[in-house]
Amino acid sequence: MKKTFLLTITFMLVSINHYSQSGSSCDDAIEITAGMYTVDGINGASYEANCTEYDAANGELQWYSYTPSQDFLVTISTDYAVNSGLDTRFHVYGGDCENLQCVGGDDDSGDGYLSQSSFNAYSGNTYFIAWDDRWGTEEFEFTLEENDPQPPAPFDFTPINVNSVGSERGLVDMNGDGLDDLVSIQSSNINLLIQTETGFDEVNISTDQADYTPSWSMAAGDFDRNGYNDLLYGGGSGVTFMRANDNGTAYTEISGNEYVFSQRSNFVDINNDGHLDAFVCHDVQPTVYYINDGSGNLQFFQGPNEDGVPSGIGGVEYALSPYPGEQEGGNYASTWVDFDNDRDIDLFIAKCRGGNIQWKYNELWRNNGDGTFSNIADVTGYYNGFYPDGGHDNSSNLGDPVQTWSSAWGDFDNDGNMDVYVGASATGDGGHKLMQNNGDGTFTDRTSGSGVEGAPYGIENNSGDFNNDGYIDIISNGSILLNDGDFTFTQYDGGVPGPGGIGDANNDGFLDVFNGSNLYQNSSNGNNWLKIMTIGTTSNINGIGARIEITSSSIGTQIRDVQSGTGFRYMSSLNTYFGLGEDTSISTLTVYWPSGTVDVLNNISVNQTLEITEGQTLSAQVTELNQIIVFPNPANDYVEIKSDYNLEGAIISLFDLNGRRVINYKNTGASNLVDLSSLSVGEYILRVISSEGGIYSTKILKR
Repeated sequence: MKKTFLLTITFMLVSINHYSQSGSSCDDAIEITAGMYTVDGINGASYEANCTEYDAANGELQWYSYTPSQDFLVTISTDYAVNSGLDTRFHVYGGDCENLQCVGGDDDSGDGYLSQSSFNAYSGNTYFIAWDDRWGTEEFEFTLEENDPQPPAPFDFTPINVNSVGSERGLVDMNGDGLDDLVSIQSSNINLLIQTETGFDEVNISTDQADYTPSWSMAAGDFDRNGYNDLLYGGGSGVTFMRANDNGTAYTEISGNEYVFSQRSNFVDINNDGHLDAFVCHDVQPTVYYINDGSGNLQFFQGPNEDGVPSGIGGVEYALSPYPGEQEGGNYASTWVDFDNDRDIDLFIAKCRGGNIQWKYNELWRNNGDGTFSNIADVTGYYNGFYPDGGHDNSSNLGDPVQTWSSAWGDFDNDGNMDVYVGASATGDGGHKLMQNNGDGTFTDRTSGSGVEGAPYGIENNSGDFNNDGYIDIISNGSILLNDGDFTFTQYDGGVPGPGGIGDANNDGFLDVFNGSNLYQNSSNGNNWLKIMTIGTTSNINGIGARIEITSSSIGTQIRDVQSGTGFRYMSSLNTYFGLGEDTSISTLTVYWPSGTVDVLNNISVNQTLEITEGQTLSAQVTELNQIIVFPNPANDYVEIKSDYNLEGAIISLFDLNGRRVINYKNTGASNLVDLSSLSVGEYILRVISSEGGIYSTKILKR
């Protein structure tokens, strides 16, 4: 929330009066009340606890103390024109100077690199506000504003200092036991706090010096299928992989010599061959990807390539750029999500770039199910008001020039379609966008009146059900946008963790947040939950890209996708979490694996971790469809499906005899012809899954 403050004589006198004190340490903190203040120098004692979303170590600090006379929601801000062009950062601590705990703080939630954040302050307690010189020492103004406290939030986070060493945090299971661990990185050390039934065991693993540290992002996934997750470091000049050995006690450093100005990174099976590939957003060139050869070796690609992705993903040449041949950049945060419910994984890229506005349009790459991708938020050919070269497609309505670093995806209204919140990082080309998935490949802008308009600007947006009521919430730059269940959200600013890795750090089924040396532990509120660990066999071993769908009595249907790399910087859990409110059982649980395998479980108990191995329920699949005819068989270029059933919306797939899915699409009803022309001669399995869940399969011969 942005406020306008007048520089009054009172504020000036207050500032002058307080500068008679030191502010060089917690013990000598300058006492302040509500008002505006000038920081004209930072040269005080540092403190190791970093309370912001950015992991860079604290510099010297300028200390202030604040003791409210009653309960307030307090907002600290430098977000004013007088500070334009500056870079500020602050931390808010509670407790006493001998034992400080993070309460709040911020780095870049204001315009540009300015700061703004809120915290709950309680009468009689003293809070310490420490301004950091990590990014600059120029004089600046800040305000402390007292607001009426918000009603109690339906969640309660307790900050806990943990003994983590390094930066670029993750909250993800590293050893395959289903429990999320705390991960911190140094250039030649991986610091793991391994979750146990009683707490954490610290494990420090020395590595070779990383050519590129994860200064921009980190991702995790088991790309060599040995049961231990490997790491991807997205650096400012390149990409490093840390490959775990067969017992998780050591890592091998692997770096290429390619220049990559990394932003968000992911592990995902791009070509759906059962082996995890890697994807990295490039800030100043087309995005890059690394294709797994099946033996855990990753080959670098950039743009279209017959041995990689023929159509390319996240990289096109501007047809009418003012600079001929210029390639796009500004690729900031990639999210792999099945937006069109055809059971293969698609790609959304949140864009952020200075200069020409065409570099800022977000992109949605639809997986065509045949190894190619099409951008259906494509406006790169737009120039002087028209598309003279043709072929550009913004049918999704997601091709907006939002100045954003990240997006948060989830089925916010539990209608079975993935929606998206695109959070703006600054004022400029557009504010936040809340887009509702219509289920037909298009999205409708639902921002107005939704409650997200006043969310803070910043670089980190992610999603999760933080109160386990069965509706996915949004965590955004020091605020939680709590889902009201009707496509509106209530914003909570106090008692909210800053951005970080999201997972369950104490195995109670409630989502916690890990950032810096702080674990924000989410207290149980009595709502029920389910945690799922996916183990792929034909699919990649993590099950990344799987769609999980559950139904329960009062909430109805909920969906999640298994993802590696969400938000902008941090790595969150590879486990899948569902809140269930007061529902005491799950009637049906369905896993749609990337391979095409479908597992169905019934009558699942709540408040448990469920390990699902791909193919474990094949004998108990849903009833097969009858009265379907496929002809001709053998076939040349096409087969036709005739049925008494309505096959509109059915998922039609072809598998080779090795079980690899080679064609996959959702039937639009316009034609029941299946195009076989791109396939080699041989035998295939044709499978039809109706929109009601019925399954039909038959063998066909391509001549």
